[in-house]
Amino acid sequence: MDEKGLGLTLQRARQKAGLTQQSMCQKAGLSYSTLAKIERGAIKSPSIFTIMNIAEVLDVSLDQLVGNSKKTKTKEHITKGGVRFIYFDVNGCLVHFFHRAFTKIAEDYDLSPDIVETIFWQYNDAVNQGKFTLDSFNTIFAKELGIDHINWEKYYIDAVIPIAEMHELIEWAAEKYKVGLFTNIAGGIIDLLIKEKLIPDISYTAIVDSSKLGVTKPDPKIYEIAESMAGVPSSEILLIDDTRANLPPAQKAGWHVMWFDDYDSQESAYQVRKALEPAN
Repeated sequence: MDEKGLGLTLQRARQKAGLTQQSMCQKAGLSYSTLAKIERGAIKSPSIFTIMNIAEVLDVSLDQLVGNSKKTKTKEHITKGGVRFIYFDVNGCLVHFFHRAFTKIAEDYDLSPDIVETIFWQYNDAVNQGKFTLDSFNTIFAKELGIDHINWEKYYIDAVIPIAEMHELIEWAAEKYKVGLFTNIAGGIIDLLIKEKLIPDISYTAIVDSSKLGVTKPDPKIYEIAESMAGVPSSEILLIDDTRANLPPAQKAGWHVMWFDDYDSQESAYQVRKALEPAN
């Protein structure tokens, strides 16, 4: 999203609606300083929910605000299936799933791995929706386990293993298409993965982080947001995900989908590479 273009588009739409900045703020529930900064292009990445709220007040589509502000030239390549934008899931697609973390926690605290995993999944959706910070999650997780403290993010980072063939593939794909991340994940984990070189540090067109949006796959709302962030028609988006339940909402939205098998990552990566061969 280009902040200068977005600010100008928003300002013109507000003026066309006959609203002053003050009246816009009242209707959208924004502070004056926030709206003024967005219109000046001083906020690099305004919340997608803020932009959606503004679009609703102005009675324009999200694409009219966000789409018209994009200055990045669309990559020229297109697959034989008509794909220009690829969304990659993270856990199970770019890194092998983190089940080893449960075993390690159980060993360190003399607990049953089944108990550790059961308690974790009770709170996973909430932390992925941003209802808990990682610090809050660690406090709750430790209490439920009956221990003094825990650092889940360290156990997670130590447990995940990069899927090398997918790292090579996403870097190759980024030279030809727009690529993004679309993942259910706790706040701050994506930054840690990039910092620790566990996922490629490339220029992603969009990062759909559930903890920042307050909604997780397979809720249709997050696919709507992801499509707006991609900046291409639904028919030109491909989602690669290892969770089958996350694929039907994407198909219903008109996207292409591919299921990734974390247990046979080499074959899955090969199939993805074949699907992404350019048509031109």
